[in-house]
Amino acid sequence: MKLLTRPKNFRLFPLFFLLVLTLFYTACTKDDDTPKKLVASTVTQGVPGSIGIEVDAKGNIWATESGTATADSSGNTHNDNGKVVLVTPDGKQQDAIINLSSYANAVSHEVQGTVHLMLDGTTLYILSGDYLYHVDISAYKFGDAPIDGKTLEKEDVASVVRAIPGDNNPDKDSHPYNMTKGPNGDIYIADAGANAIVHRTAANQFSVLATFPALDNPLFPGLGGPKVQVVPTSIRYDGSNFLVTALTGFPFPQGKAVVYKVSPTGAVSTYQSNFTALVDQAAGNSAGALVLQHSGAFVLPAGFDAGSGAVIQINGTTATVLQDSLALPTGIKQVGTDTWYITSLTGKITKLHYE
Repeated sequence: MKLLTRPKNFRLFPLFFLLVLTLFYTACTKDDDTPKKLVASTVTQGVPGSIGIEVDAKGNIWATESGTATADSSGNTHNDNGKVVLVTPDGKQQDAIINLSSYANAVSHEVQGTVHLMLDGTTLYILSGDYLYHVDISAYKFGDAPIDGKTLEKEDVASVVRAIPGDNNPDKDSHPYNMTKGPNGDIYIADAGANAIVHRTAANQFSVLATFPALDNPLFPGLGGPKVQVVPTSIRYDGSNFLVTALTGFPFPQGKAVVYKVSPTGAVSTYQSNFTALVDQAAGNSAGALVLQHSGAFVLPAGFDAGSGAVIQINGTTATVLQDSLALPTGIKQVGTDTWYITSLTGKITKLHYE
């Protein structure tokens, strides 16, 4: 009986099999192994004074225009011409919500107009002037007439905040600026006038969760007073605590802005420091959260350096600049894990995307 014998090329089989596995593995993992590049592109340049931004489920961008506070012949500075602009995925643009509160803040002497947005399901929350507006946008589409802000439900956040006693807000100022949802679906507002975090438990029910005492001014006595205010500009709940970015007040010293951690009970601690003029933030990805730097320097008489805005990745310890040379960015919105939209005072909306 003839014995079974190995084929002459038997010893080549393992090598061939290994080669096939290697090619298969390489093909399957090529995208993961290839470093992704962060690409910036312009969505539109037609939303002047824009701060807040949201993106709905259809890919439409909702961005704010703050409005103006120029005094009329009677001295009235309540122009109430803030608005929300709709930008479709194919680049069409129109006013979606108009006649939102805008006026001159008596303490800061700046426009207090339409700032940040928050989309919760189909309800769009809007901070403008002293108010928190809300409107269902599920039926709104491009081509519809603008929604009149004067007809919307609104809550007077500022009047409540100004009435709350506290040594940290001697001027009784309030500027509801940015917001997030937190535990139990409550809304938490960063108030850039009272330098506080305001907790909304229900419609027209507000209380102060935390405040931020002023910091020593390293430029005093040369520029500004002995203290600089800690001006909260954004708030985000990470599932356990809130992260709050700060702009600081005049003279906006370099390296003095801080990202704070605020517990649900109001305890304030430093998450990461040594920043300048932070204005917003996003969740980021596994490598860390993102913060938005409005400018890297403030010098009189020119003011903020208009070309030193940046997106910075943070993790509590290190800070890595992902995108620099942005012109006065003001707001950032994350879509998925690798796309961000950024607003600017110049009117430009920029898309950042890993590819």
